[in-house]
Amino acid sequence: MSKLKELSEIHYSEKPYIIYKSKKGFDLYTDFSKKILLSKKNITSFLNKKYRSKKKGTDLFIGFFGYELLNNLIKVKVPKQRNINFYKGIFYKPEKKISLSNNLKFKANNTFNRNDFKININKRSYTKIFNRFKKKIKSGETYQIKICTKYKTKSKFNPLDFFSRLSKTNLAPEAFMVRDKDYSIISCSPENLITKKGYDISTKPIAGTLKKTKSLNKIKALKYFRKNLKETKEHNMIVDMERNDLSRICEPGSVKIHKQKTVEEYKDLFHYVSLIKGKLKRKVKIIDIIKAMMPGGSVIGCPKISTLKLLNNQEKENRNIYTGSFGYIKFNGDMKFNIIIRSILNFKNISEISVASGVVVDSNANHEFNENYIKAKALIDLFK
Repeated sequence: MSKLKELSEIHYSEKPYIIYKSKKGFDLYTDFSKKILLSKKNITSFLNKKYRSKKKGTDLFIGFFGYELLNNLIKVKVPKQRNINFYKGIFYKPEKKISLSNNLKFKANNTFNRNDFKININKRSYTKIFNRFKKKIKSGETYQIKICTKYKTKSKFNPLDFFSRLSKTNLAPEAFMVRDKDYSIISCSPENLITKKGYDISTKPIAGTLKKTKSLNKIKALKYFRKNLKETKEHNMIVDMERNDLSRICEPGSVKIHKQKTVEEYKDLFHYVSLIKGKLKRKVKIIDIIKAMMPGGSVIGCPKISTLKLLNNQEKENRNIYTGSFGYIKFNGDMKFNIIIRSILNFKNISEISVASGVVVDSNANHEFNENYIKAKALIDLFK
């Protein structure tokens, strides 16, 4: 049986499964022997528990931490917000792993139905929030802050159909999908937050977005970012913050920038990216790494803790998975986690796409509001 046919059979069997981008293609995980629903009460024990590694490809837990749970872990309060009572976080223990190529061919019997997407914050409301945060920046309470907007629609869709189409049009290095009985997630996340192998750890912050046009290429995009004062300031702040986060858990002097201010190209946009690496201290635990690095600073703002508090007091709607993290923790302690952005969460027949853009002292409200739509467009286009 071909691997793609096996994938199709797993999909139509309605078994839960996960697909995660690998270096050569995708890894499919299924036949889950454990499913751990995370909460404030059990997240610490989950992260501290040790398992014996048999050097199998399934010696790991794979899943996600939601935004609220990560705030709870670092003792940052999230006030009561409107929410759909989605899971705070779930991790699965797979017993089967299948390696797939980048060419995910899948034709759905039924695709989707939906109403039009509605945004939770219109331009007028966004501008009011933007101006309020601009004052916070000028008073020194924060230096950069990300305003989240949501696009929502009533819908049902076939997640594998959407994900296979997304992988053809907007393949991203941290793409993933989850299909379980009562929810699904598809994502073309470009941002790696943690890659840990032994004592080596790296993070790859993204700060800077430029809409693609016919006249733009990567070289011209790089020139734009380098000349743009706002984008340069924003990128430098995020890189410094991620270096500081790594320095809390790494050997002194080991945290270095390995690739600074390069450009990555995606379907509708270009991103400004850097790569930072370090050597972990010998006694650092998994929970220490998670607490130091999450939630990812590039999608929150700077400084992280005070900015989180400002965001949480402003936002009236729960972020659910958005700006949480998806990935795996191997039994030998190695791990890989992304930042959950560019994602569709489908739960209770509601699909939601959350996006955010950064506000610094030089920002323009109209530009940032439009940037949010650019980030959501590749996902909204799947419903056409």
